[in-house]
Amino acid sequence: MKLLFNLEYQTSFGENLVLNIMSEDDKSKVTQYKMSTLDGLHWSYQLTKGAKAEAHIDYYYSVYRGDKEARHEWLTEPHHLEIIAPKANFYMVYDHWIDIPEDSYMYSSAFTECIAARKREKSEEVSYSQVVRLKVRAPQLRGNERLALLGSGEALGNWEAKRALKMTEHESHEWVISLDADELGETMEFKFVALDEEEDVTPLWENGNNRTVVLPQIKKGEVIVYELSRAFFPIYPWKGAGTVIPVFSLRSEGSFGVGDFGDLKMMVDWADKTNQHIIQILPINDTNMTQTWQDSYPYNSISIYALHPQYTDFRQLPEIKDEKIKIQFEQLRHELNALPQIDYERMFAAKMDYLHALFEQEWATIKRRATYKAFYEQNKEWLVPYAAFCYYRDKYKTAVFSEWPKDATVKALKIDKDVEFWFFVQYNLDQQMHAAHEYARQHHVILKGDIPIGISRDGVEAWVEPKYFNLNGQAGAPPDPFSADGQNWGFPTYNWDEMMKDDCVWWTRRFRKMAQFFDAYRIDHVLGFFRIWEIPVPEKSGLMGQFAPALGMSKEEIAGYGVNFNDGLFLVDHKRNDRWHPRIAVQFQQAYEQLDEEQKYNFNRLYNDYFYRRNNQFWYQEAMKKLPRLTQATRMLVCAEDLGMVPECVPWVMNELRILSLEIQTMPKDPNLRFGKLSHNPYRSVCTFSTHDMPTLRQWWDEDYEQTQVYYNGPLRRGGDAPHPLPGWLAKDIVSRQLTSPSMLCLLSLQDWLSIDEKLRLPDQNAERINIPANPRHYWRYRMHMTIEDLLKADDFNETIKTLISQSGR
Repeated sequence: MKLLFNLEYQTSFGENLVLNIMSEDDKSKVTQYKMSTLDGLHWSYQLTKGAKAEAHIDYYYSVYRGDKEARHEWLTEPHHLEIIAPKANFYMVYDHWIDIPEDSYMYSSAFTECIAARKREKSEEVSYSQVVRLKVRAPQLRGNERLALLGSGEALGNWEAKRALKMTEHESHEWVISLDADELGETMEFKFVALDEEEDVTPLWENGNNRTVVLPQIKKGEVIVYELSRAFFPIYPWKGAGTVIPVFSLRSEGSFGVGDFGDLKMMVDWADKTNQHIIQILPINDTNMTQTWQDSYPYNSISIYALHPQYTDFRQLPEIKDEKIKIQFEQLRHELNALPQIDYERMFAAKMDYLHALFEQEWATIKRRATYKAFYEQNKEWLVPYAAFCYYRDKYKTAVFSEWPKDATVKALKIDKDVEFWFFVQYNLDQQMHAAHEYARQHHVILKGDIPIGISRDGVEAWVEPKYFNLNGQAGAPPDPFSADGQNWGFPTYNWDEMMKDDCVWWTRRFRKMAQFFDAYRIDHVLGFFRIWEIPVPEKSGLMGQFAPALGMSKEEIAGYGVNFNDGLFLVDHKRNDRWHPRIAVQFQQAYEQLDEEQKYNFNRLYNDYFYRRNNQFWYQEAMKKLPRLTQATRMLVCAEDLGMVPECVPWVMNELRILSLEIQTMPKDPNLRFGKLSHNPYRSVCTFSTHDMPTLRQWWDEDYEQTQVYYNGPLRRGGDAPHPLPGWLAKDIVSRQLTSPSMLCLLSLQDWLSIDEKLRLPDQNAERINIPANPRHYWRYRMHMTIEDLLKADDFNETIKTLISQSGR
């Protein structure tokens, strides 16, 4: 069988096009074929391939300059060619170049598997001797709609809606139809229409003029495949609302002093009941290092793969058979579950005791299960090192692996019951989180996860893959409204030079594991992919940091600004001792105060150039080395936390890669505004009033009366004095305004949703705070004050939320 691939692409001198055929077993492996051209515009390649009916080929095109790839097509959904005509011996394929579309988010699993989930099918085999096959993408279609074709002539339905030709969705949002060329004239005139699957209604016609295709002479045994430009329909862009809450903060009548994965399924029920389509949670990875309350910090995980044992839902596991022990655990469960906040140490110790008891009772049965064996085979690359780490941590009473004996290695590990216990724990967690994910999909609810920017320096990855990290550096953040001294998170920074050597496989594995549980994710501190605030060990203050990588300044450059070099104003570069960086917030230090007015002016000019202009293009290039690989590694919807000291190049990259930004009205990105204008939010964004690092709406309202008054009279357009504390009717108004913003997603914390109902909300608003970033030893213990069962029964409140969401067009 011969296949002739054709592509129109205008190349420059010295550029060539390459056809990349993807391996069926591993899409990252490709076989390349250099294409030919006579004019630099029309490119082609003829491939001879043995292919059976119903086989398919996935492929994409690349541009090469010499032997180096300059660019390639969007890889999330490459070209897909089905071999559907057993009588055919020649395929003529006309493609067009596929760049990342403006609405690439529609191809994410958040839409294809949740919001607009439809069953995809292989095309049926056809027996025509001459075939015309049309392919078109239509990502706007909603879940209950399918694509059809209508055109002139009997073969195309003669423009009669009831005779529309049904098309097949063989890939996400890509529809195909095979036509008998014998029944077609020389010219095809047609349009695509959207039909409702559930009821017979007037078809929704695509925008634009009728399409026309002039057919060449088609011989017997030939198939011509036309990949057409996408279909646009008069459908308003989708907008959704949702709730942000950590899993540990959930409370149900059956939980064990902390939220678990069973509670997460109940939250899906509540979201579904109130017409919400997203639940965003905080990281759920294992943080167990000291077995003290300090392990409550969810962003300091010991493994990027392993889930936290605290989230095990015992209701989904067999009961403990020993009646006496069972009664003791039940009494303890009631006691811990009645507490207003999480008692992390007691809760974790109790759940681990329960898991050990259950392991002794059930392990012999579980390890024989086919599901367990499959789990082990699919995850052993990270599971065995994780279990080894946990074993040695418990044996030597510390997670600081540098204090372990030298022979404490993964290779030296003997897999006995103490090690298998951790296999058992992770197997149960994996099964339960997969079940919660599938349950959410069935209810058209997107589960949105959180990828922390850092990893623990006392964790599995730093132990077994130290080459990927700068263990002599500490990640943090420069001073901001949360912390005048900056932040030192303690995480090692990434050795990007080493990571780039293998195309960021460490990150790719991490993202693909996460995609098993989520359909959207938040990149925590996306600025870290441009540059990270790096503080050298053993410094504690964030003021001692510098951006890495960054273009340091020579003494000659500093002098060129008219600034006399002074150690008090600059920090030496971490890699080069002949380059310097201006100290952050040095204007509040004595070294700056001692300068004369001319020197202060010159230094401020240098300072602003360095932090806001000098590195823009460099940081853009750094981000574009990393983020395209990571954002296209999975089909999850990509959102980013882009707050803080944001370089000008950040929105360039986020727009280019179609990443959703985070918009917070009280933290506008325009420095000339005190409060952001909700109507100016970009569509590709997430709107919220507060995050887990901020005061809740009610707390913020009473935090600064002058600020609140300006907000009350300004954005809210209300006269007189602002009422305190925040009344429910006014909270409802604020929430309603957030919902009506143009942002694709409006995600509010559960605390802010509850603020609109004075009967339901927690009387003590200060007990609702999740985290205080200025306190590195904060105890993460917030738990919702009512059970999810009671929340589901709060009919008036739920109807109010449902109405607000409906009225906002979400």
